[in-house]
Amino acid sequence: MSDTQNTTTKEDREKEQAGFKATCNKYVEKGLKRDVTVQFLLERLTNLGCKPPEGFIKCVDCGDRMAGGGFGMVEEISIENGAVAEHEDAAAKRRRDATPQCQRSTKDLQDQLQAQKDGKAQLKLLPEIFLCQQHLRNETHANQSMVHELIHAVDMCRTKMDPLNNCVHMACTEIRAENLSGECDWTRELGSGRLKSFAKHGQTCVKRRAALSLKANPNCAEKADEYIDAAFERCYRDTFPFDRHPNLR
Repeated sequence: MSDTQNTTTKEDREKEQAGFKATCNKYVEKGLKRDVTVQFLLERLTNLGCKPPEGFIKCVDCGDRMAGGGFGMVEEISIENGAVAEHEDAAAKRRRDATPQCQRSTKDLQDQLQAQKDGKAQLKLLPEIFLCQQHLRNETHANQSMVHELIHAVDMCRTKMDPLNNCVHMACTEIRAENLSGECDWTRELGSGRLKSFAKHGQTCVKRRAALSLKANPNCAEKADEYIDAAFERCYRDTFPFDRHPNLR
């Protein structure tokens, strides 16, 4: 491919992403102003002492990652004998630091977790919500994605969760987010061709989607279904901060 073709392809992609970002930003703006569930969760975060900063929800280019959004930025702090220092894989760390969270690979997370295990780094999950601008199907999808990630934010605020290292913690917040966001609504499942039975379809969907999230965490991937089963009964019933399931009329 010639340099001219490369430049054209890059320009076309940048133009396309600019369009996706503009649409996503409109979804976020409308959601913050009009969606009562998004507004309620933001209010509860503030009441819990975790007022979100300006720009807490961002629209980003997630590349090929097929997701509506995500929560948390994994900060990697290099250490050696208790002091800040560069570990032997410093170049890879700098690359990870420069890569948006949504574009980091499973290998990146594996390397971060290994560095922590070896005592070369400390990992900290910073509160941040991102929406994958090119994968949002419509405004409803954007609102459901925001609610999903805000449930994670509420869980991180109200408890001393460690979803990176504690797989039951991660299973619980994923179960709650899938259940309370409306992402497992029967109409959505029917439209995707995944609705096999109306009986307990919600539970089946929540388990399936939550397990996919756990399988993206190298610490939890091997026994993802077991962690989901261990946390399911308690966490599926937990509707905090709602008095009841927000999608039940």
